[in-house]
Amino acid sequence: MQTETLYKTATKEFRGEWIEFVHSLQNHICTALEAVDGKAKFVEDEWQRNPDGKGGGGKTRVIANGNVFEKGGVNTSVVYGKVTEPMRKQLGIDGAKWFACGLSLVIHPLNPFVPTTHANWRYFELYDEDDNVADRWFGGGADLTPYYLFEEDAKHFHQTLKNAIEPFGKDLYPKYKKQCDEYFNNSHRGFEMRGIGGVFYDYLKPTPDMDLERLFAFQQANGNCFIDAYIPIVEKRKNTEWNTQHKYWQEIRRGRYVEFNLIHDRGTIFGLKTNGRTESILMSLPPTVRFDYNYQPAPNSEENKLLEACKNPVDWA
Repeated sequence: MQTETLYKTATKEFRGEWIEFVHSLQNHICTALEAVDGKAKFVEDEWQRNPDGKGGGGKTRVIANGNVFEKGGVNTSVVYGKVTEPMRKQLGIDGAKWFACGLSLVIHPLNPFVPTTHANWRYFELYDEDDNVADRWFGGGADLTPYYLFEEDAKHFHQTLKNAIEPFGKDLYPKYKKQCDEYFNNSHRGFEMRGIGGVFYDYLKPTPDMDLERLFAFQQANGNCFIDAYIPIVEKRKNTEWNTQHKYWQEIRRGRYVEFNLIHDRGTIFGLKTNGRTESILMSLPPTVRFDYNYQPAPNSEENKLLEACKNPVDWA
């Protein structure tokens, strides 16, 4: 009994450390994005899953109508509840209760030459009827969705992620890069990625080679490198001149972004199936999009160059 109590205490402390990291990372990323925008500030909306406060909640931070960022959000959530039948059937989750905490961000710039970006770092626990941890895992990653392809930007983003991951294993970056290419894919259109990828991983569970503390450090390394991966690209492209045709193409590609998020994205589906906050979940959608029938960019154009990169993954790093 004493051992069980110590185990539960240690589990609670670990969750607390992860929650603290997530909230600290939210602060750092918001500060960096506000600095590069130079005008807009994040507005925070703190929410609860249930009126009585049970079930946890989160902090939704939204930025809009800035010099650089047309719309974006950097959200954190700390939520828990009972495993329901819809969760068992549609998400393949078993157990009696669950806990999840993570940070999710999506940034949609105004300038079509500045790429959209998405990132997510999360931790999940499942419990049995006696509140013992039955399963636990980390998941997450970051990816880049440009509208015009600058190869040096793609290389910088991927190399920064690779540098953060390699200390934990030389084989991890190529593995998670491939998983990202395959996951962020509008498979209903054949093979067409929504962007140029990054890294994506899920169900990272403790093993003898990668225990819980090392997984935590791995997750921290991924989260902490995001600012270095994205902000220099924004700084480089934010003052590039653009016209209505550039914006038109941006909105066409944003349509692909919407398609993926509403049809395939696990995070969106999980949030909606677990009584998540709809406004925070759908914050990821861009402010303006186009769905032109059978739109095709001109051959040999810069727009077609981007599309080809989405259809044919490149080893940028």
